[in-house]
Amino acid sequence: MPYRPRRSYDQFCAAARALDAVGDRWTLLIVRELLVGPRRYTDLHADLPGVSTDVLASRLKDMEQAGLTTRRKLPPPASAYVYELTDRGRELLPVLRALAAWGAPDLAERRPTDAVRAHWFALPLLDAVGAEEGVLDVRLEEGEFHVRVRGGDVSYGDGPAPEAADARMVLDAGTAVEVGRGVLSVSDGVRGGRIAVSGEGALAKALRAG
Repeated sequence: MPYRPRRSYDQFCAAARALDAVGDRWTLLIVRELLVGPRRYTDLHADLPGVSTDVLASRLKDMEQAGLTTRRKLPPPASAYVYELTDRGRELLPVLRALAAWGAPDLAERRPTDAVRAHWFALPLLDAVGAEEGVLDVRLEEGEFHVRVRGGDVSYGDGPAPEAADARMVLDAGTAVEVGRGVLSVSDGVRGGRIAVSGEGALAKALRAG
């Protein structure tokens, strides 16, 4: 299939320009995946259930041309190509956080056809972590991700943090949804026995105290 560049709204409007870049189906979900760090094409395809290989390849090409992503080859012995966000692409984190907050009420019930990955819970949980600096490992039955707060900036990644975490949180997906929706605080979850927070540093104490 020949590559066709994305169409433009041709409107001198900031919102229209933004949608020119990220308004196509799957684009923002690709950003969500790349916010956890560099990913191989096969990793992206595995964590985006339902996307076709042609659409994924087309979106990645569009995103590279828009300056949102880059593609680079890993050194040996891996010798594989990975995609990663540029600084411009990482600026979409607040957009994804806002979308996650807006969409959180629709997670009241999981549909039988819904796929799930542990790191998908990172976005709605970022606000629950608070402003205390540190690194938090979060464990669900579906897997593990980590959240890092440094100098007021918040980021997250798939799997446990490469450095020693300051705190560790264990909870189930249903509890993570309630925390993300704002109907349950982490401290109330800890007191109710639904969330376990370990660690003795300031981050762990802040999470337990609420």
